[in-house]
Amino acid sequence: MDPASQDINLNSPNKGLGVEHSDSLSDVPVEGAVGNVANPLPPGLTEEEAEELRTELTKVEEEINTLRQVLSAKERHATELKRKLGLSPLNELKQNISKSWQDVQTSNAYKKTQETLSQAGQKTSAALTTVGTVISKRLGDMRNSATFKSFEDKMGNLKYKVVGPRGNGDAVGSPTDTTPTQENPPF
Repeated sequence: MDPASQDINLNSPNKGLGVEHSDSLSDVPVEGAVGNVANPLPPGLTEEEAEELRTELTKVEEEINTLRQVLSAKERHATELKRKLGLSPLNELKQNISKSWQDVQTSNAYKKTQETLSQAGQKTSAALTTVGTVISKRLGDMRNSATFKSFEDKMGNLKYKVVGPRGNGDAVGSPTDTTPTQENPPF
């Protein structure tokens, strides 16, 4: 089929068909055609008004197609300019994310949240420090108590009986030596 003989009007009922086949479609009804039983004229609309509206519709559709072509050409031109400037889609995404993050950081909600979390962190830190101090004091008090001293002495004696006098790297003493090298050996 010769490409020059093809109908290029996309709105044509003969689109993509060669001219030689166009008369075979002459019996096929076209939408909006006068006398089309499937699409009668609305009440109160004369034949002249309908024809005028069809003409206007055709012009509007042509304008829409022209605008699409212009938009497409502008988009291609913008893409070419971005390519020449070295702006890739990834760079644009990075810039958009960076700008969005800056917008978030300057928002009042972010500032208030950051301030609240900072205060909460300071209070938590102070509370943990206080708890740590209290626990240390209680453990110190417990270590100085008579019960703990008695327990510590018993554990030291038990260690001496199990390990003997050579605990903590001391020289091996005689088996008859019964005095420990330290009064309160560490655990």
